[in-house]
Amino acid sequence: MFGRRPDGRRVKGIDPVMQITPYVMPMRCDAQVFLKHRIDMEILSRYIRQQKAEKGESISYMQIIVAAYVRAVSRNPEVNRFIMNKQLFARNNCSAAFTILKDPADADKGEAVVKIKFDPSDTLYDVRDRMTAAVAANRGEDGGGFTDKLLRFLFAVPGLATVIVGLVRFLDRYGLAPGVLMEELPFYVGMYITNTASIGLHDVNHHLYNWGNVGLFFGMGTTEKVAVVENGETRMKRYLPLGITADERVCSGAHYARFFKDMTRCLEHPELLETPPEKVRFDDGLEYHEPKPQA
Repeated sequence: MFGRRPDGRRVKGIDPVMQITPYVMPMRCDAQVFLKHRIDMEILSRYIRQQKAEKGESISYMQIIVAAYVRAVSRNPEVNRFIMNKQLFARNNCSAAFTILKDPADADKGEAVVKIKFDPSDTLYDVRDRMTAAVAANRGEDGGGFTDKLLRFLFAVPGLATVIVGLVRFLDRYGLAPGVLMEELPFYVGMYITNTASIGLHDVNHHLYNWGNVGLFFGMGTTEKVAVVENGETRMKRYLPLGITADERVCSGAHYARFFKDMTRCLEHPELLETPPEKVRFDDGLEYHEPKPQA
């Protein structure tokens, strides 16, 4: 309310064309834009092997993608905004969420949702450590955090889920929803990523949730082999397909282009993520930080 929310602050003085967009497309599903990207698997695979052999560091493909997102946000804070009640807000954190199996060997044991906050100055190793710790905390018989416990409570009483969800959505519309819900629920993040390759599926362009304020959804798929011509010879090359869904109301196409260019550069040169960025950009008057993870 009055331009402030637990998870952000209203952006003023924006271009009139951007300002009218949420009125033309009031719902997030109205403004979905679908993109496809192929990541060079040979570059990432070689880098991951080198990290293990030379430094003893274990890195995954998903961790590199998330680290590239964090680095691109550190240079393009405009992408880390969101629309609520037809108003543009700057997010006061850099965050991501993803779903994991509680037991990778047994899908019947259910899933858990992991939500993590990052610091814009995080390196690849910082991102890896935050993700590893969050996954470990949500795995096993006792895994599952606030979201799982809340859902069990809601469904214990018939009709309670409908009432509570409706109330929270109404309060959220006017910036009055409890901050603890925004801290814990995965619908309030800048990026949601799903690794459908882990269950043998192709990449997907996942929808954006109308509840919450997720602005970007990434879907990792199974490896693709594509014929390419290099040095006059044709060969099969491996790529990791990535389906991306974006809310076009958040920022201009030029800002998105710059963001994805920075992200692509990091995926083609993952060694750039080993050191903190030289400079971090924030929305005016909205600087935020997260303590570095414990080694």
